[in-house]
Amino acid sequence: MPLTPALTVLEGRFVRLEPLAQSHVPALFAAGGRDDEVWRWLSAPTPHTEADLHDIVARRLTDVTDGKRVAFAVVGREAGAAIGTTNLHSWHRADGRIEIGGTWFGRKWWRTAANTETKLLTMTYAFETLGYAAVVWRISAGNLRSREAITRIGATLIGPEPEAAGPSLLLYAISQAEWPAAKTRLSERLARS
Repeated sequence: MPLTPALTVLEGRFVRLEPLAQSHVPALFAAGGRDDEVWRWLSAPTPHTEADLHDIVARRLTDVTDGKRVAFAVVGREAGAAIGTTNLHSWHRADGRIEIGGTWFGRKWWRTAANTETKLLTMTYAFETLGYAAVVWRISAGNLRSREAITRIGATLIGPEPEAAGPSLLLYAISQAEWPAAKTRLSERLARS
């Protein structure tokens, strides 16, 4: 049976994932606040002020306290500050499934080593440390950029989200058996960075 995720720090060459805190908000706001395109496909509205982003982070931290989510600030090594966030949530230990979601980066870090390494670190943690059988993403059908990105690393479309309210969501997954190939693709991409 896989382990329940815990607050931890995940170290990489380009990024450090650390537990999300309110102290990250000024840097996060500078990285991607007020940018409608960054927030277009997220469940939270675009934060137009730091106070808006403090409210969004407070909701994430309530989920952490309630044991429903492990939220990370993505701290860019070069930037020396938070450049985005990612989360592990909706884990089902009985069927070995965990979800990565709520991931966003300031536009400057789209399609960069920071994004690639964040995927590598979270998936390595989910598969190799926690022992999950599958990692799942729920992506809005219209979010072609994220759908293409997740497909490039080897995720497979497994169907529509049956309980989606509002815009249609698609489920993508990588299984434990597919993980070695996905890890190789991500590692090779990082080696070229």
